[in-house]
Amino acid sequence: MSATQRREQLIAIGRQLFAERGFDATSIEEVASRAKVSKPVVYEHFGGKEGLYAVVVDREVRSLLSRITTALTAGHPRELLEQAAHALLTYIEEETDGFRVLVRESPPMSATGNFSSVLNDIAHQVEHILGAEFKTRGYDPKLAELYSQALVGMVALTGRWWLEVRKPRRETVAAHLVNLAWNGLSHLEAKPTMPTRSGGR
Repeated sequence: MSATQRREQLIAIGRQLFAERGFDATSIEEVASRAKVSKPVVYEHFGGKEGLYAVVVDREVRSLLSRITTALTAGHPRELLEQAAHALLTYIEEETDGFRVLVRESPPMSATGNFSSVLNDIAHQVEHILGAEFKTRGYDPKLAELYSQALVGMVALTGRWWLEVRKPRRETVAAHLVNLAWNGLSHLEAKPTMPTRSGGR
């Protein structure tokens, strides 16, 4: 096995173990054992567990962002919403281990991206789409950031739940998410307020 092939093998094993057990419960010994190599080989490639984890997470972040960015091709906001929801759910279905790695807590003091940072990146893309739409409709475009976080969070949390139950089908889940989000967006009040409760403080 060449050095490049060995590195790829170790990354694949690390990805699987981090998905199964998380960062803390995964050991270099186990990575080496599954790869049938000595521990120094793993250290030589990554410098330690943190280095291997950083490479795995970086790859997953790039993969997910690439899928979503590539999916956003439509001109109409509803279609863009559909594409983003479908891309995220497809990633969850096809790259289950990668998604599990991203949604697990990253190690303390880790500089690597985690799921919340990925969601922020996605939300920024959605924010540009919503900002333009808000301007067209006469809403405050500064609120696009709030709405983009809400929309992306809704899809992501539903995706975590769906990862475990796997029903209904991906297309059905995406359709219902878009239904809730789009019909809510279609009837937005320009300046919503909380209703006053009688006798409330």
